[in-house]
Amino acid sequence: MIFIYTIHNDLKEKISGLNSLLQDRYGRIFSLDRKFLRKFIEDHVGPIMPMEKLANKHLALYEAKGGIVGVDGSTNKIGGAYPHFVEAFQGLAKSTLIKEEPIFKANIYTPLFSDTEINILEEDEEKQTQTRNKLLANIEVEVAIESIKKSKPYAILMDGSLIRYYIYSYDLWMKLRQECEAEGILLVGVIKDIKTSIVGDKLTKTYSDLKTKVYDRELLFGILDYGEMIVIDDEVNKKKESGYSSVFMRSSMAPTVIGMDIIDSQKEYLEEMSRLVFTLTPENSRGVPLWLDLVDKEVQISDAIMKGLMERYMDRGIYERFFISERAKRH
Repeated sequence: MIFIYTIHNDLKEKISGLNSLLQDRYGRIFSLDRKFLRKFIEDHVGPIMPMEKLANKHLALYEAKGGIVGVDGSTNKIGGAYPHFVEAFQGLAKSTLIKEEPIFKANIYTPLFSDTEINILEEDEEKQTQTRNKLLANIEVEVAIESIKKSKPYAILMDGSLIRYYIYSYDLWMKLRQECEAEGILLVGVIKDIKTSIVGDKLTKTYSDLKTKVYDRELLFGILDYGEMIVIDDEVNKKKESGYSSVFMRSSMAPTVIGMDIIDSQKEYLEEMSRLVFTLTPENSRGVPLWLDLVDKEVQISDAIMKGLMERYMDRGIYERFFISERAKRH
């Protein structure tokens, strides 16, 4: 079967117009000299330092001390518009030392079965996002706590910024943090898609002619060399007051940077953990440690898995009445 895709000229013009707007807004900042930006970062954000990959004997020492645990979570939704949907959540903690015994936890959510009665007309996307973030954060922290009991690893690498758990899963997060501190387990967050604006905010405050809001993700594109990191000064790190120290790093040949957090009580291990992340990241990858990539793939709940679960474990009449949208029926 051949599908013919028709793109209206108006849509092409809108995309082209967006391109022009972005060029106009960010052209001044993106034309800044790389050497100038690197010096500005060192003067106002933190030192730019090279990272060296850890030797095999160093990695073997980590294995002898309990190995590394990678933690990630996944969510997927099936159904139609609010409230006729089910969202599934899955968390996974996997040890480099006990590969055959991963720790999984799962949960589901549907607005149809809630402790509180909600006015559908007042329910908005922000409330749904809050619920989703809390459930996902909770399940990721739960598997991390379970991994301490099971394997007592040398370090736990969480997928994403640690501040997410502080915001959405405070009580469980504090329990995890306290257990890691008591057991001497390093607690690290690896941020694939950084959303901060530390460098950009400093630039606009320092130079009045630069008024555009710009985020670190795009500003640091191509600024660091492969194997370099920026150790962010506590004075400019907005996460510091929540209890974290952070770095930006270029861990692969890709020109993008990633971020890394560590709890502030373990700040002395910041550079060591940066080297670990760098060591575990393939040179020609998107910059994410291979172990976290493997955990990410294993924890994913695909559309096919979601559909299969609903069809196998739910009464067909209930499934069709509540969770098959009109759009899905057309297929």
